[in-house]
Amino acid sequence: MCEEKKNEFKVKGEELLKKVKEIIHQGNVRRIIIKDENGKTYLEIPVTVGVVGVLLVPVWAAIGALAAVASNFKIEIINKESDSK
Repeated sequence: MCEEKKNEFKVKGEELLKKVKEIIHQGNVRRIIIKDENGKTYLEIPVTVGVVGVLLVPVWAAIGALAAVASNFKIEIINKESDSK
């Protein structure tokens, strides 16, 4: 049985792309949601095992553009965790 676990990080605009890449490389992530400090969703990224490298280039460009527009963001991460009970 699997459960979803949510984590949230607050980052400055210039740190946004670096943090998203770091989260994806850690693995075990199902979805990344980027919001502004008021909670408005700017970008939702479904992360699957098959999404790698060249497929993420447009996503990196979109995140870079967001970082230039706003100063503070919240990154919500939805992880998939196994229930060990």
